[in-house]
Amino acid sequence: MTLISVERVTFRYPMTERAALADVDIQIESGGFVLLVGATGSGKSTLLRTMNGLVPHFTGGTFSGSVKVAGRDTLENPPRRLADVVAFVPQDPGSSFVLDRVEDELAYAMENLAVEPSEMRRRVEEILDVLAISELRDRSVRSLSGGERQRVAIAAALTPGARILLLDEPTSQLDPQGAEDVLNALQRLVHDLGFTVILAEHRLDRVAAFADKAIRCADGTAYLGEPAEILSELGAGPPVTRLARMLGWTPPPLTVRAARLLARDVELPEPDLVEQPSGAPRLVADRVTGAYDGHVAVKEVSLTVGGGETVALLGRNGAGKSTLLRILAGLHQPSMGKVSFDGRSPEPGRSVALCPQAAEDILFSDSVRSEVLATLAASRSSKDVSRYLEEVGMGAYAERHPRDLSSGQRLLVAIAAIAATEAPALLLDEPTRGLDPETKEALGACMRTWALEGRVIVFATHDVEMAAELAGRVVMMAHGEVVADGPPHEVLSDSHVFSPQMTRVFGRGWLTPRQVAAALGGS
Repeated sequence: MTLISVERVTFRYPMTERAALADVDIQIESGGFVLLVGATGSGKSTLLRTMNGLVPHFTGGTFSGSVKVAGRDTLENPPRRLADVVAFVPQDPGSSFVLDRVEDELAYAMENLAVEPSEMRRRVEEILDVLAISELRDRSVRSLSGGERQRVAIAAALTPGARILLLDEPTSQLDPQGAEDVLNALQRLVHDLGFTVILAEHRLDRVAAFADKAIRCADGTAYLGEPAEILSELGAGPPVTRLARMLGWTPPPLTVRAARLLARDVELPEPDLVEQPSGAPRLVADRVTGAYDGHVAVKEVSLTVGGGETVALLGRNGAGKSTLLRILAGLHQPSMGKVSFDGRSPEPGRSVALCPQAAEDILFSDSVRSEVLATLAASRSSKDVSRYLEEVGMGAYAERHPRDLSSGQRLLVAIAAIAATEAPALLLDEPTRGLDPETKEALGACMRTWALEGRVIVFATHDVEMAAELAGRVVMMAHGEVVADGPPHEVLSDSHVFSPQMTRVFGRGWLTPRQVAAALGGS
Protein backbone atom coordinates (compact mmCIF):
# COMPACT_ATOMS: atom_id res chain seq x y z
CA MET A 1 0.00 0.00 0.00
CA THR A 2 1.32 3.46 -0.93
CA LEU A 3 1.75 5.42 2.27
CA ILE A 4 3.53 8.54 0.99
CA SER A 5 2.97 9.92 -2.49
CA VAL A 6 5.17 12.73 -3.80
CA GLU A 7 3.85 13.83 -7.20
CA ARG A 8 5.64 16.28 -9.50
CA VAL A 9 6.90 18.39 -6.60
CA THR A 10 8.99 21.46 -7.40
CA PHE A 11 10.07 23.80 -4.62
CA ARG A 12 12.19 26.94 -4.30
CA TYR A 13 13.18 28.54 -1.02
CA PRO A 14 12.42 32.28 -0.68
CA MET A 15 14.83 34.61 -2.48
CA THR A 16 16.59 31.82 -4.38
CA GLU A 17 16.61 31.09 -8.10
CA ARG A 18 17.66 27.45 -8.01
CA ALA A 19 14.98 24.85 -7.24
CA ALA A 20 15.73 22.77 -4.16
CA LEU A 21 13.40 20.09 -5.60
CA ALA A 22 12.60 19.75 -9.29
CA ASP A 23 9.67 17.66 -10.54
CA VAL A 24 10.11 14.92 -7.92
CA ASP A 25 7.93 11.77 -8.12
CA ILE A 26 8.31 9.23 -5.28
CA GLN A 27 5.94 6.53 -3.99
CA ILE A 28 6.78 4.94 -0.62
CA GLU A 29 5.08 1.79 0.61
CA SER A 30 4.21 1.22 4.27
CA GLY A 31 6.29 -0.78 6.74
CA GLY A 32 9.80 -0.22 5.36
CA PHE A 33 13.14 1.35 6.25
CA VAL A 34 13.97 3.94 3.55
CA LEU A 35 17.36 5.63 3.32
CA LEU A 36 17.78 9.07 1.68
CA VAL A 37 21.26 9.52 0.22
CA GLY A 38 22.99 12.16 -1.86
CA ALA A 39 25.57 14.89 -1.81
CA THR A 40 25.56 17.72 0.72
CA GLY A 41 22.90 20.22 -0.42
CA SER A 42 21.26 17.79 -2.87
CA GLY A 43 17.76 18.23 -1.40
CA LYS A 44 17.53 15.37 1.12
CA SER A 45 16.43 17.48 4.08
CA THR A 46 14.03 19.48 1.91
CA LEU A 47 12.39 16.32 0.54
CA LEU A 48 12.11 14.92 4.06
CA ARG A 49 10.40 18.10 5.26
CA THR A 50 7.82 18.03 2.46
CA MET A 51 6.56 14.77 3.95
CA ASN A 52 5.27 16.41 7.14
CA GLY A 53 4.41 19.83 5.73
CA LEU A 54 7.32 21.83 7.19
CA VAL A 55 7.97 22.59 3.52
CA PRO A 56 6.28 24.89 2.56
CA HIS A 57 4.20 25.81 5.65
CA PHE A 58 7.16 26.92 7.80
CA THR A 59 9.76 27.68 5.15
CA GLY A 60 7.71 29.76 2.74
CA GLY A 61 8.88 29.63 -0.85
CA THR A 62 7.30 28.50 -4.10
CA PHE A 63 5.72 25.04 -4.09
CA SER A 64 3.98 23.10 -6.85
CA GLY A 65 2.79 19.50 -7.09
CA SER A 66 1.36 17.49 -4.21
CA VAL A 67 2.50 15.38 -1.27
CA LYS A 68 0.03 13.00 0.32
CA VAL A 69 0.79 11.22 3.58
CA ALA A 70 -1.63 8.47 4.62
CA GLY A 71 -4.09 10.05 2.19
CA ARG A 72 -3.77 13.59 3.57
CA ASP A 73 -2.54 16.42 1.36
CA THR A 74 0.23 18.33 3.13
CA LEU A 75 -0.79 21.62 1.51
CA GLU A 76 -4.23 21.32 3.10
CA ASN A 77 -2.89 19.95 6.41
CA PRO A 78 -0.06 21.79 8.20
CA PRO A 79 2.33 19.82 10.45
CA ARG A 80 0.08 20.09 13.50
CA ARG A 81 -2.74 18.31 11.67
CA LEU A 82 -0.35 15.60 10.47
CA ALA A 83 1.23 14.89 13.87
CA ASP A 84 -0.92 11.81 14.45
CA VAL A 85 0.34 10.14 11.24
CA VAL A 86 3.87 11.42 10.66
CA ALA A 87 6.61 12.39 13.13
CA PHE A 88 9.79 14.35 12.43
CA VAL A 89 13.07 14.37 14.37
CA PRO A 90 15.61 17.07 13.33
CA GLN A 91 19.40 16.76 13.20
CA ASP A 92 19.81 18.22 16.69
CA PRO A 93 17.18 16.44 18.81
CA GLY A 94 17.88 18.65 21.82
CA SER A 95 16.65 21.69 19.88
CA SER A 96 13.11 20.25 19.89
CA PHE A 97 12.88 19.64 23.65
CA VAL A 98 10.51 21.94 25.53
CA LEU A 99 10.34 20.46 29.04
CA ASP A 100 13.07 19.24 31.37
CA ARG A 101 11.78 15.86 32.58
CA VAL A 102 11.74 13.01 30.02
CA GLU A 103 8.23 11.77 30.80
CA ASP A 104 6.84 15.31 30.63
CA GLU A 105 8.53 15.81 27.26
CA LEU A 106 6.85 12.67 25.92
CA ALA A 107 3.44 13.93 27.04
CA TYR A 108 3.87 17.50 25.76
CA ALA A 109 2.78 16.98 22.14
CA MET A 110 -0.29 15.03 23.23
CA GLU A 111 -1.30 17.83 25.61
CA ASN A 112 -1.24 20.24 22.66
CA LEU A 113 -3.49 17.85 20.73
CA ALA A 114 -5.92 17.56 23.69
CA VAL A 115 -5.45 13.79 24.08
CA GLU A 116 -7.37 12.35 27.06
CA PRO A 117 -5.14 11.94 30.18
CA SER A 118 -5.81 8.19 30.41
CA GLU A 119 -4.84 7.74 26.74
CA MET A 120 -1.76 9.90 27.26
CA ARG A 121 -0.60 7.70 30.12
CA ARG A 122 -1.06 4.52 28.08
CA ARG A 123 0.85 5.88 25.08
CA VAL A 124 3.74 7.17 27.20
CA GLU A 125 4.14 3.77 28.87
CA GLU A 126 4.03 1.94 25.55
CA ILE A 127 6.58 4.20 23.86
CA LEU A 128 8.93 4.03 26.88
CA ASP A 129 8.87 0.24 26.55
CA VAL A 130 9.13 0.14 22.74
CA LEU A 131 12.27 2.29 22.74
CA ALA A 132 13.67 0.70 25.93
CA ILE A 133 13.99 4.02 27.77
CA SER A 134 11.70 3.45 30.76
CA GLU A 135 14.65 3.94 33.12
CA LEU A 136 15.01 7.48 31.75
CA ARG A 137 11.48 8.66 32.57
CA ASP A 138 12.46 10.83 35.58
CA ARG A 139 15.77 12.07 34.15
CA SER A 140 16.41 15.63 32.99
CA VAL A 141 16.83 15.84 29.21
CA ARG A 142 19.95 17.90 29.92
CA SER A 143 21.59 14.94 31.67
CA LEU A 144 21.15 12.48 28.79
CA SER A 145 23.87 11.13 26.54
CA GLY A 146 23.64 11.73 22.79
CA GLY A 147 22.11 8.33 22.07
CA GLU A 148 19.63 8.70 24.94
CA ARG A 149 18.63 12.17 23.69
CA GLN A 150 18.03 10.80 20.22
CA ARG A 151 15.82 7.96 21.50
CA VAL A 152 13.85 10.35 23.74
CA ALA A 153 13.34 12.70 20.77
CA ILE A 154 12.03 9.76 18.72
CA ALA A 155 9.73 8.74 21.56
CA ALA A 156 8.38 12.28 21.97
CA ALA A 157 7.70 12.49 18.23
CA LEU A 158 5.81 9.19 18.22
CA THR A 159 3.53 9.63 21.25
CA PRO A 160 0.81 11.51 19.27
CA GLY A 161 0.25 8.20 17.44
CA ALA A 162 2.30 8.56 14.27
CA ARG A 163 3.31 5.40 12.40
CA ILE A 164 5.66 7.22 9.99
CA LEU A 165 8.97 8.50 11.34
CA LEU A 166 11.18 10.99 9.46
CA LEU A 167 14.73 11.50 10.74
CA ASP A 168 17.38 13.94 9.52
CA GLU A 169 20.88 12.53 10.15
CA PRO A 170 20.02 10.87 13.47
CA THR A 171 23.50 9.38 14.03
CA SER A 172 25.70 12.29 12.93
CA GLN A 173 26.32 13.45 16.51
CA LEU A 174 26.56 10.01 18.10
CA ASP A 175 29.42 7.76 19.10
CA PRO A 176 29.34 4.24 17.58
CA GLN A 177 27.57 2.65 20.56
CA GLY A 178 24.96 5.42 20.78
CA ALA A 179 24.33 5.13 17.03
CA GLU A 180 23.90 1.38 17.31
CA ASP A 181 21.36 1.81 20.13
CA VAL A 182 19.32 4.25 18.03
CA LEU A 183 19.44 2.13 14.87
CA ASN A 184 18.45 -1.01 16.77
CA ALA A 185 15.45 0.88 18.17
CA LEU A 186 14.48 2.02 14.66
CA GLN A 187 14.88 -1.51 13.31
CA ARG A 188 12.52 -2.81 15.98
CA LEU A 189 9.93 -0.17 15.05
CA VAL A 190 10.05 -1.33 11.43
CA HIS A 191 10.47 -5.09 11.76
CA ASP A 192 8.42 -5.84 14.86
CA LEU A 193 5.81 -3.08 14.91
CA GLY A 194 5.28 -2.21 11.24
CA PHE A 195 6.34 1.45 11.40
CA THR A 196 7.71 3.22 8.33
CA VAL A 197 11.08 4.91 8.87
CA ILE A 198 12.54 7.39 6.36
CA LEU A 199 16.03 8.52 7.25
CA ALA A 200 18.48 10.97 5.63
CA GLU A 201 22.06 10.07 6.49
CA HIS A 202 25.65 10.43 5.31
CA ARG A 203 27.12 7.87 7.71
CA LEU A 204 26.47 4.97 5.35
CA ASP A 205 28.78 2.60 7.22
CA ARG A 206 26.20 2.71 10.03
CA VAL A 207 22.88 2.59 8.21
CA ALA A 208 23.26 0.89 4.82
CA ALA A 209 22.63 -2.57 6.26
CA PHE A 210 19.25 -1.52 7.70
CA ALA A 211 17.68 -0.10 4.52
CA ASP A 212 14.97 -1.89 2.53
CA LYS A 213 14.89 0.87 -0.11
CA ALA A 214 16.96 3.95 -0.89
CA ILE A 215 16.13 7.31 -2.43
CA ARG A 216 18.89 9.04 -4.35
CA CYS A 217 18.80 12.84 -4.31
CA ALA A 218 20.90 14.78 -6.83
CA ASP A 219 20.53 18.47 -7.76
CA GLY A 220 16.92 18.56 -6.65
CA THR A 221 15.86 15.34 -8.39
CA ALA A 222 15.09 12.09 -6.59
CA TYR A 223 14.24 8.49 -7.38
CA LEU A 224 13.66 5.27 -5.45
CA GLY A 225 15.59 2.03 -5.88
CA GLU A 226 17.37 -0.86 -4.21
CA PRO A 227 20.06 0.22 -1.69
CA ALA A 228 22.91 -1.67 -3.41
CA GLU A 229 21.95 -0.24 -6.81
CA ILE A 230 21.61 3.35 -5.53
CA LEU A 231 24.87 3.27 -3.59
CA SER A 232 26.66 1.78 -6.58
CA GLU A 233 25.42 4.58 -8.84
CA LEU A 234 26.53 7.17 -6.29
CA GLY A 235 29.94 5.58 -5.98
CA ALA A 236 29.23 5.67 -2.26
CA GLY A 237 28.53 3.23 0.51
CA PRO A 238 30.22 1.89 3.62
CA PRO A 239 33.95 1.00 3.45
CA VAL A 240 33.23 -2.65 2.60
CA THR A 241 31.21 -1.50 -0.44
CA ARG A 242 33.98 0.85 -1.56
CA LEU A 243 36.55 -1.96 -1.24
CA ALA A 244 34.35 -4.25 -3.33
CA ARG A 245 34.30 -1.67 -6.13
CA MET A 246 38.09 -1.39 -6.01
CA LEU A 247 38.49 -5.17 -6.23
CA GLY A 248 35.63 -5.89 -8.64
CA TRP A 249 33.58 -7.96 -6.19
CA THR A 250 29.95 -8.36 -7.26
CA PRO A 251 27.45 -7.90 -5.86
CA PRO A 252 29.11 -5.41 -3.52
CA PRO A 253 28.47 -6.14 0.17
CA LEU A 254 26.72 -3.64 2.42
CA THR A 255 27.67 -5.24 5.74
CA VAL A 256 30.80 -6.51 7.48
CA ARG A 257 29.28 -9.99 7.65
CA ALA A 258 28.67 -10.11 3.89
CA ALA A 259 32.21 -8.82 3.26
CA ARG A 260 33.67 -11.52 5.48
CA LEU A 261 31.94 -14.18 3.38
CA LEU A 262 33.42 -12.71 0.19
CA ALA A 263 36.87 -12.37 1.77
CA ARG A 264 37.06 -15.79 3.43
CA ASP A 265 39.59 -17.09 0.87
CA VAL A 266 41.58 -13.84 0.66
CA GLU A 267 45.16 -14.08 1.86
CA LEU A 268 46.80 -10.85 2.94
CA PRO A 269 50.41 -10.21 3.91
CA GLU A 270 51.24 -8.54 7.20
CA PRO A 271 50.00 -4.93 7.01
CA ASP A 272 52.58 -2.25 6.27
CA LEU A 273 52.38 -0.12 9.40
CA VAL A 274 53.78 3.32 8.59
CA GLU A 275 53.68 5.82 11.42
CA GLN A 276 53.10 9.51 10.69
CA PRO A 277 56.20 11.61 11.38
CA SER A 278 55.91 14.49 13.78
CA GLY A 279 57.98 17.62 14.28
CA ALA A 280 59.10 19.25 17.49
CA PRO A 281 56.46 19.59 20.24
CA ARG A 282 54.28 22.67 19.74
CA LEU A 283 50.88 22.26 21.42
CA VAL A 284 51.28 21.05 25.00
CA ALA A 285 48.69 20.35 27.71
CA ASP A 286 50.19 19.57 31.11
CA ARG A 287 47.79 17.79 33.51
CA VAL A 288 44.84 20.05 32.61
CA THR A 289 41.50 19.78 34.37
CA GLY A 290 38.41 21.58 33.09
CA ALA A 291 34.94 21.94 34.60
CA TYR A 292 31.52 23.43 33.75
CA ASP A 293 29.14 24.47 36.54
CA GLY A 294 30.91 22.23 39.01
CA HIS A 295 30.99 19.22 36.66
CA VAL A 296 34.51 18.05 35.86
CA ALA A 297 34.62 17.35 32.10
CA VAL A 298 38.40 16.88 31.69
CA LYS A 299 40.58 15.31 34.39
CA GLU A 300 44.35 15.79 34.50
CA VAL A 301 44.91 15.28 30.78
CA SER A 302 48.42 15.61 29.41
CA LEU A 303 48.92 15.84 25.66
CA THR A 304 51.82 16.90 23.47
CA VAL A 305 51.33 17.40 19.72
CA GLY A 306 54.16 18.13 17.29
CA GLY A 307 54.20 20.14 14.10
CA GLY A 308 52.78 18.25 11.11
CA GLU A 309 50.98 15.79 13.38
CA THR A 310 47.30 14.90 12.94
CA VAL A 311 45.59 13.68 16.10
CA ALA A 312 42.06 12.26 16.32
CA LEU A 313 40.17 12.49 19.63
CA LEU A 314 37.69 9.64 20.00
CA GLY A 315 35.32 8.63 22.77
CA ARG A 316 31.67 8.35 23.66
CA ASN A 317 29.38 11.38 23.87
CA GLY A 318 30.28 13.27 27.04
CA ALA A 319 33.83 11.88 27.21
CA GLY A 320 35.30 15.41 27.34
CA LYS A 321 36.55 15.82 23.77
CA SER A 322 34.93 19.20 23.07
CA THR A 323 35.98 20.59 26.44
CA LEU A 324 39.57 19.50 25.82
CA LEU A 325 39.56 21.24 22.42
CA ARG A 326 38.29 24.46 24.00
CA ILE A 327 41.02 24.26 26.64
CA LEU A 328 43.68 23.66 23.98
CA ALA A 329 42.37 26.66 22.01
CA GLY A 330 42.57 28.96 25.03
CA LEU A 331 38.79 29.43 25.08
CA HIS A 332 38.19 27.60 28.37
CA GLN A 333 40.47 28.28 31.31
CA PRO A 334 41.54 25.04 33.01
CA SER A 335 40.97 24.88 36.76
CA MET A 336 44.26 23.03 37.06
CA GLY A 337 47.25 22.53 34.78
CA LYS A 338 48.59 24.58 31.90
CA VAL A 339 48.32 24.78 28.09
CA SER A 340 50.98 26.28 25.86
CA PHE A 341 51.72 26.68 22.17
CA ASP A 342 55.38 27.14 21.30
CA GLY A 343 56.00 27.84 24.99
CA ARG A 344 53.38 30.61 25.30
CA SER A 345 49.72 30.73 26.23
CA PRO A 346 47.56 29.91 23.18
CA GLU A 347 46.09 32.94 21.41
CA PRO A 348 42.61 32.06 20.11
CA GLY A 349 42.36 32.72 16.38
CA ARG A 350 46.04 33.49 16.06
CA SER A 351 48.26 30.67 17.29
CA VAL A 352 45.38 28.22 17.78
CA ALA A 353 42.01 28.30 15.94
CA LEU A 354 38.98 26.17 16.79
CA CYS A 355 36.03 25.29 14.54
CA PRO A 356 33.19 24.29 16.90
CA GLN A 357 30.53 21.62 16.34
CA ALA A 358 27.82 24.22 15.70
CA ALA A 359 28.95 26.30 12.71
CA GLU A 360 26.31 28.90 13.61
CA ASP A 361 28.38 29.85 16.66
CA ILE A 362 30.95 31.61 14.44
CA LEU A 363 28.90 32.55 11.34
CA PHE A 364 27.38 36.03 11.46
CA SER A 365 27.78 37.67 8.01
CA ASP A 366 25.23 37.88 5.21
CA SER A 367 27.30 35.99 2.63
CA VAL A 368 29.77 33.13 2.50
CA ARG A 369 32.44 35.44 1.05
CA SER A 370 31.93 37.92 3.89
CA GLU A 371 32.51 35.23 6.52
CA VAL A 372 36.03 34.57 5.22
CA LEU A 373 36.66 38.26 4.53
CA ALA A 374 35.90 39.03 8.17
CA THR A 375 38.57 36.56 9.28
CA LEU A 376 41.12 37.99 6.84
CA ALA A 377 40.31 41.54 7.92
CA ALA A 378 40.76 40.63 11.59
CA SER A 379 44.22 39.26 10.84
CA ARG A 380 45.01 42.14 8.44
CA SER A 381 45.61 39.70 5.61
CA SER A 382 45.31 40.60 1.94
CA LYS A 383 45.04 36.99 0.75
CA ASP A 384 42.35 35.95 -1.73
CA VAL A 385 39.04 34.79 -0.21
CA SER A 386 38.44 32.35 -3.08
CA ARG A 387 41.53 30.33 -2.13
CA TYR A 388 39.98 29.26 1.17
CA LEU A 389 36.51 28.65 -0.26
CA GLU A 390 37.83 26.60 -3.17
CA GLU A 391 39.93 24.58 -0.77
CA VAL A 392 36.80 23.23 0.95
CA GLY A 393 34.67 23.11 -2.21
CA MET A 394 32.51 26.15 -1.42
CA GLY A 395 33.71 28.51 -4.17
CA ALA A 396 30.42 28.29 -6.06
CA TYR A 397 28.50 29.46 -2.97
CA ALA A 398 30.50 32.64 -2.28
CA GLU A 399 27.52 35.00 -2.65
CA ARG A 400 24.98 32.80 -0.86
CA HIS A 401 23.75 33.60 2.65
CA PRO A 402 25.04 30.97 5.12
CA ARG A 403 21.50 30.54 6.43
CA ASP A 404 20.40 29.30 2.99
CA LEU A 405 22.94 26.45 2.99
CA SER A 406 22.64 22.93 4.33
CA SER A 407 24.14 22.20 7.75
CA GLY A 408 27.10 20.44 6.12
CA GLN A 409 27.75 23.39 3.81
CA ARG A 410 27.60 25.82 6.74
CA LEU A 411 30.20 23.68 8.51
CA LEU A 412 32.49 23.92 5.47
CA VAL A 413 32.13 27.72 5.47
CA ALA A 414 33.09 27.77 9.15
CA ILE A 415 36.12 25.57 8.43
CA ALA A 416 37.17 27.90 5.59
CA ALA A 417 36.90 30.89 7.93
CA ILE A 418 38.99 29.11 10.57
CA ALA A 419 41.62 28.05 7.99
CA ALA A 420 41.85 31.68 6.85
CA THR A 421 43.28 32.61 10.25
CA GLU A 422 46.46 30.81 9.07
CA ALA A 423 46.86 29.71 12.69
CA PRO A 424 49.64 27.12 13.03
CA ALA A 425 47.31 24.90 15.09
CA LEU A 426 43.84 24.03 13.78
CA LEU A 427 41.33 22.29 16.04
CA LEU A 428 38.14 20.85 14.52
CA ASP A 429 35.17 19.57 16.55
CA GLU A 430 33.17 16.95 14.60
CA PRO A 431 34.27 18.31 11.18
CA THR A 432 32.38 15.69 9.12
CA ARG A 433 28.86 16.28 10.47
CA GLY A 434 26.48 16.60 7.52
CA LEU A 435 29.13 15.91 4.88
CA ASP A 436 28.69 13.47 2.00
CA PRO A 437 31.58 11.06 1.24
CA GLU A 438 32.95 13.14 -1.64
CA THR A 439 32.99 16.36 0.39
CA LYS A 440 34.50 14.51 3.33
CA GLU A 441 37.26 13.27 1.01
CA ALA A 442 37.95 16.86 -0.07
CA LEU A 443 38.11 18.00 3.55
CA GLY A 444 40.50 15.14 4.29
CA ALA A 445 42.76 16.35 1.47
CA CYS A 446 42.77 19.84 3.06
CA MET A 447 43.73 18.40 6.42
CA ARG A 448 46.59 16.41 4.86
CA THR A 449 47.83 19.59 3.16
CA TRP A 450 47.69 21.53 6.42
CA ALA A 451 49.71 18.81 8.15
CA LEU A 452 52.29 18.80 5.36
CA GLU A 453 52.64 22.56 5.88
CA GLY A 454 53.73 21.77 9.42
CA ARG A 455 50.51 22.77 11.18
CA VAL A 456 49.20 20.98 14.24
CA ILE A 457 45.85 19.30 13.47
CA VAL A 458 43.64 17.96 16.27
CA PHE A 459 40.08 16.86 15.48
CA ALA A 460 37.39 15.34 17.68
CA THR A 461 35.18 12.87 15.86
CA HIS A 462 32.78 9.94 16.10
CA ASP A 463 33.71 9.06 12.52
CA VAL A 464 35.97 6.06 13.05
CA GLU A 465 36.60 5.63 9.33
CA MET A 466 37.85 9.22 9.02
CA ALA A 467 40.17 8.71 11.97
CA ALA A 468 41.53 5.59 10.28
CA GLU A 469 42.11 7.50 7.02
CA LEU A 470 43.65 10.70 8.37
CA ALA A 471 45.04 10.37 11.85
CA GLY A 472 48.66 9.58 12.57
CA ARG A 473 47.70 9.23 16.20
CA VAL A 474 44.49 8.42 18.07
CA VAL A 475 43.71 9.62 21.58
CA MET A 476 40.80 7.78 23.20
CA MET A 477 38.92 9.54 26.00
CA ALA A 478 36.43 8.28 28.61
CA HIS A 479 34.95 10.14 31.57
CA GLY A 480 37.27 13.09 30.96
CA GLU A 481 40.46 11.03 30.98
CA VAL A 482 42.80 9.71 28.29
CA VAL A 483 42.49 5.93 28.26
CA ALA A 484 44.56 5.20 25.13
CA ASP A 485 47.07 7.15 23.05
CA GLY A 486 48.96 5.74 20.08
CA PRO A 487 49.00 5.05 16.34
CA PRO A 488 45.65 4.08 14.75
CA HIS A 489 46.69 0.49 14.03
CA GLU A 490 47.12 -0.02 17.77
CA VAL A 491 44.32 2.01 19.34
CA LEU A 492 41.59 1.29 16.76
CA SER A 493 42.49 -2.35 16.16
CA ASP A 494 42.22 -3.08 19.88
CA SER A 495 38.74 -1.51 20.21
CA HIS A 496 35.52 -3.49 19.93
CA VAL A 497 33.44 -0.31 19.53
CA PHE A 498 35.75 2.03 17.59
CA SER A 499 37.38 -0.40 15.16
CA PRO A 500 36.94 0.43 11.43
CA GLN A 501 35.24 -1.99 9.04
CA MET A 502 38.50 -3.17 7.44
CA THR A 503 39.78 -4.28 10.85
CA ARG A 504 36.55 -6.20 11.45
CA VAL A 505 36.87 -8.00 8.11
CA PHE A 506 40.63 -8.56 7.80
CA GLY A 507 42.00 -8.23 11.31
CA ARG A 508 44.44 -6.11 13.25
CA GLY A 509 46.37 -3.41 11.40
CA TRP A 510 44.05 -3.18 8.36
CA LEU A 511 42.36 0.22 8.54
CA THR A 512 41.19 1.54 5.15
CA PRO A 513 39.85 0.20 1.84
CA ARG A 514 42.76 1.81 -0.01
CA GLN A 515 45.26 -0.01 2.19
CA VAL A 516 43.60 -3.40 1.62
CA ALA A 517 43.09 -2.82 -2.12
CA ALA A 518 46.75 -1.86 -2.55
CA ALA A 519 47.84 -5.06 -0.80
CA LEU A 520 45.58 -7.10 -3.11
CA GLY A 521 46.53 -5.25 -6.28
CA GLY A 522 43.18 -3.51 -6.71
CA SER A 523 42.69 -0.10 -8.32
